[in-house]
Amino acid sequence: MKNKELADLFEKMADILEFKGENPFKISAYRKASRIIGDLTQDIEQIAEQGDLKKVPGIGEGMAQKIGEYLKTGKVSKFEEVRKGIPDELIAIMDIPGMGPKTLSMLHKEKGICNLAQLEKALEDGSLLGLFGIGEKKIENIQRGIQLLKQSQGRMNLGVAFPVAKQIVETLRQKTGSKKIEWAGSLRRMKENIGDIDILATGPNKEKIIQAFTHLPEVKEVLASGETKASVIVEGGTQIDLRVVEEDSYGAALQYFTGSKGHNIHLRGIAKAKGIKINEYGVFKGKKKIAGKEEKDVYRVLGMDWIEPELREDRGEIEAAQKGRLPPLIQEVEVKGDLHVHSKYSDGTSSIEEIAQAAQKRGYQYVAICDHSKSLKIAHGLDESGLMKQIEEIDRLNEKWKGFQILKGTEVDILTDGKLDLSEKILEKLDLVVAAIHSGFKQNKEKMTKRIIQALQNPYLHILAHPSGRLLGARDPYEVDIEELMKAAQKYGKALEINAYFERLDLDDIHCRKAKEVGIQLAIGTDSHHLDQMWMMSLGVAVARRGWLEAKDVLNTLSLKDILNWCHHSK
Repeated sequence: MKNKELADLFEKMADILEFKGENPFKISAYRKASRIIGDLTQDIEQIAEQGDLKKVPGIGEGMAQKIGEYLKTGKVSKFEEVRKGIPDELIAIMDIPGMGPKTLSMLHKEKGICNLAQLEKALEDGSLLGLFGIGEKKIENIQRGIQLLKQSQGRMNLGVAFPVAKQIVETLRQKTGSKKIEWAGSLRRMKENIGDIDILATGPNKEKIIQAFTHLPEVKEVLASGETKASVIVEGGTQIDLRVVEEDSYGAALQYFTGSKGHNIHLRGIAKAKGIKINEYGVFKGKKKIAGKEEKDVYRVLGMDWIEPELREDRGEIEAAQKGRLPPLIQEVEVKGDLHVHSKYSDGTSSIEEIAQAAQKRGYQYVAICDHSKSLKIAHGLDESGLMKQIEEIDRLNEKWKGFQILKGTEVDILTDGKLDLSEKILEKLDLVVAAIHSGFKQNKEKMTKRIIQALQNPYLHILAHPSGRLLGARDPYEVDIEELMKAAQKYGKALEINAYFERLDLDDIHCRKAKEVGIQLAIGTDSHHLDQMWMMSLGVAVARRGWLEAKDVLNTLSLKDILNWCHHSK
């Protein structure tokens, strides 16, 4: 799939145009195209071959031509024209989170900065201070951005790795007939960022598995290929390593290569005390192999329940397994609706009816339309009259279905003073009010905490969206006392969101577990702006599972009747 390559190219094109000070509408168009293509689950080449590029919401004639050109030639002539005269090292600086093309353009003109080394030197010697918009806080933000960039190099977001691994594994299973093929490592534990993708396999014909792997259509380069191991680079530049093991050792190997390191060390300590040895080949009592074919047997011989991969972080899961007290983790099949989706009314690409149809295809009983409110002008936020029109449309659409309902909602901004961006008169007409911070990120911890707590006191608010405000690899959480927010959420009966959008995953797993411990309900919302983002519910469920959450802890597992009761009784 060339989706990621095209998405990256259009995003880079937007950055360069902004650096040059070009038309903001043109810049916005490229950013929108980047987001849409990056979120597609269908291969962009297949869409192009079928002649359906212009049917993709948000892709017009001009953008479709550029996509077609890239798929045929590997280049976009307009991009080459736009980047002409701008050094690659200068373009690379635009990847620094928080830098921004406009700031870089100013630094380039005023100080002649053309590469990362020059930028770091200027930050250290203080020569940037005093330039327009460059104060000590801005210096700190840029330095932190450089640190984030360096930390993220060689790592990838779960939302990028998961669909790639899923497709590769499913294809391998089909081509080889082996069902014992699985991704391992931190990806199997569904950590929010991972290194390379590791795949473990077994079957009667190892050579067939290796051959199928190295000849997958996604493979761009074969780095190594042996009798039991192979490494490839797939489209998008991701490295995937395959290891084929004996069938009798598959379970032990899967446990060993899933990790985490702390979890495995703890297990080996327990095994040693029992006179047992565990490694990737099996479980041994002296020279006798007593387990290894099935992963569950590794845990069984140690006297404990099997532990779900997402829990294997040595955070008490082993002790719970020994006592038979592991929670029955939430499963995606238990999710009955998505509680945060955007439509064309604000910055989404699909109509409300299209969203409802997509939700029903996923087997949902409901979907909440939560478009932005008026203060978020960049996202075409709705004012009270716009929201009333949307409410009327939803009421009309809801007459079409039985057993399914569109929930009337909003993602209302929490203003800097803690008030909500819409009047209570309109909020009371809604089924679900999700509130979020989209501005004033630089308030200090005390002000930010007080601001959000004041919002939580609003009787019409149901859910606090993406509570920490982080963007993975791009923006740190804003300064806020999460524990104080949890106390307020508990006191006022509000839920906290697990925002499943791959760049957020917010709340994180650690705070999900804390929320569960104090009895706060969690709500999973994909924050979808395109139908092809609704699959990210899988990521939200993964965060919930890593946070030890059960179905009873998550609002989305409620039936339509029960979610409506919860919404209306919590006001």
